[in-house]
Amino acid sequence: MKNFHHVGACPVRDVLDRLGDKWTMLVLITLKANGTMRFSDIAKSIGDVSQRMLTVTLRHLEADGLVSRQVYPEVPPRVEYELTGSGYSLMPHIENLVAWALEHQDEILSRRSRAEG
Repeated sequence: MKNFHHVGACPVRDVLDRLGDKWTMLVLITLKANGTMRFSDIAKSIGDVSQRMLTVTLRHLEADGLVSRQVYPEVPPRVEYELTGSGYSLMPHIENLVAWALEHQDEILSRRSRAEG
């Protein structure tokens, strides 16, 4: 039997915790679909993300090495974000999860409504 008890640092929990937050996958999918983007363009593309949450999400993704941030010495400064090699290597897995979710969405929503109602 495989155990998934939390003992010290658990890479599975750590990665899933990061990817499972509300905005991470949307930011990654947006950057994959559009390539290099400025902060304001990412925000417009996603729509309902606050400036603070987008900033936090991008900082986490940059710290994890999934997104790179390039600052250009202009006035005002221009900042662009793009997926790194690691970020691109993650995308097929996210795209498979998105495809699965789309394929099963109606069934899942139907079961949820029956369970709630």
